[in-house]
Amino acid sequence: MEKLRILLAKGRIYESVYELLSDVGISIKLPDRTYFPTTNQEDLAFQVVKPQIASVLLAANRADVGFSGKDWVYENGVQDGVEEIMDLGFDPVRIIAAVPDTVDYNTVLKSPVTIATEYQNLSAQWIKGKNLTGTIFRTWGTSEGFVRDSSDSLAQILIDNTSTGSSLRANNLKIVDTLMESSTRMYASKAAMADPAKKQKIMELKMLFEAVLNARGRVMLEMNVAKDKFDALVKGLPSMRSPTVSPLFGDNGYAVKIAVKKSEVPVLLPKLQALGATDILEYALRKVL
Repeated sequence: MEKLRILLAKGRIYESVYELLSDVGISIKLPDRTYFPTTNQEDLAFQVVKPQIASVLLAANRADVGFSGKDWVYENGVQDGVEEIMDLGFDPVRIIAAVPDTVDYNTVLKSPVTIATEYQNLSAQWIKGKNLTGTIFRTWGTSEGFVRDSSDSLAQILIDNTSTGSSLRANNLKIVDTLMESSTRMYASKAAMADPAKKQKIMELKMLFEAVLNARGRVMLEMNVAKDKFDALVKGLPSMRSPTVSPLFGDNGYAVKIAVKKSEVPVLLPKLQALGATDILEYALRKVL
């Protein structure tokens, strides 16, 4: 089989995907001054690129799989040229419009505006949708510094991504509109999805990623319970399916296992103890299928 060509985006996306691949069992190592990581998988080939360009390369069929923020897929205008395989949920952000917090937004819209942004195409679409007269000033990062309540401000509106809004608040900016929500997603080229062998491998990777992501939100609880308290305990258990139950040595009760959400544990442990559970163990899961 021809190797599956996978693009890894530099920066935060790389770190998140690297950890995900590692948890799946796919190790990668990036030698100094190169962009082609080595891996323990003979049927995979990796390349590191800038996050802004990953979706463009996929749309041009220069790679089979890539990881990109949804925002850059739409900024590049290639949403119809690639296929979204799954939302990994990493680095969720909103693409927003913001103005200085001392400025009336409606007043700004009445005048020709300059928008400071890295998102030229999304900004152009936003201007058109608002029926505004305006120009776009490309910032190449640090966009907040170009929008101030000042006559010599280079721009009147900021269009940028934000996760918590802390950087906006620090620069005295307020959100006035949301263009879209974005997160890191796994995409595939149309050509790869049309190739049965490559499509099978892509869907196998998706299954492995889902197994790891499902496991990250859950833990396994194991406990013992006496026979006379078993029925009440089982009725009080949450689980993905029915709990796993096995008799204890000497017919002295039962051992019970359940997979539960991590968020349920603080409330669940006291409840289990009150229902008669003893020797309760909690341990992490690696994959959940």
